Amino acid sequence: MSTFTIDTGTSRATPSPVPGKRMTAPSIRARKVDGKTEQPIVMLTAYTMRMAQLLDPHCDMLLVGDSLGQVIYGLPSTIPVTMDMMCAHGAAVVRGSWHALVAVDMPFGSYEASPRQAFESASRIMKETGCAAVKLEGGEAMAPTIEFLTHRGIPVIGHVGLTPQAVNILGGYGARGREKREAGKIIADAKAVDEAGAFCIVVEGVLEGIADDIVGEVATPVIGIGASARCDGQVLVIDDMLGMFERTPRFVKRYDDLATRIGEAARTYAEEVRARSFPTADQTYRPKP
Repeated sequence: MSTFTIDTGTSRATPSPVPGKRMTAPSIRARKVDGKTEQPIVMLTAYTMRMAQLLDPHCDMLLVGDSLGQVIYGLPSTIPVTMDMMCAHGAAVVRGSWHALVAVDMPFGSYEASPRQAFESASRIMKETGCAAVKLEGGEAMAPTIEFLTHRGIPVIGHVGLTPQAVNILGGYGARGREKREAGKIIADAKAVDEAGAFCIVVEGVLEGIADDIVGEVATPVIGIGASARCDGQVLVIDDMLGMFERTPRFVKRYDDLATRIGEAARTYAEEVRARSFPTADQTYRPKP
């Protein structure tokens, strides 16, 4: 495993360094033995250095998802997300972590044209961010690209089922696999991605039985999001699970209500500023006696 030490001299948000062994693609892949994963894999999205610091001790993987287009930039979908966005946020998350494997989503249009295009994009992401893996969407159609990348030293996370970058083809964000034909296609996609060399596969927004079938039929760990509790691990968008938005997908469990708490803190601050009760002597500088 690789090692990483945080430089405490660059940011007031940086805690004491915690040198250690970072998770790697082989260590994640090795969690699943003979079709079973004794210790489920914990994965969350992260987009900033500080959030990475807070999540890192608890996660096996941190995903710099192209969901940042919606939760950070307010875009209507992930389609407009750029390579520059992914590289900037990916580098921040790597700087803020030392234990979790950091993977970065490849944005729409950066890998679909050819395996060569995918390699150029993935190598740029890895060089500019220091991440350990990339994630791309697609099943059988992307299998040759996944094989091309893995044979050239780039660990890949697959993504099948509900694939947000294909929202215009899918017609929305509803659960996939309700029709028998589509269910079979999703399972075939997962098998193709597995055989191509992905070290784990995200299965999103599918009927529970489909996810269960995939877990049993592929050798690599399956990370569920809106899939099944029997997956080899789980991932959620951090802003959703912390309750930063009023609306969240059905498959999200809100572990907090930060939006309300942040609003209340801002309201209290505004009241104190208007009442001139902030700042007090504790927050101002005065001549020393």
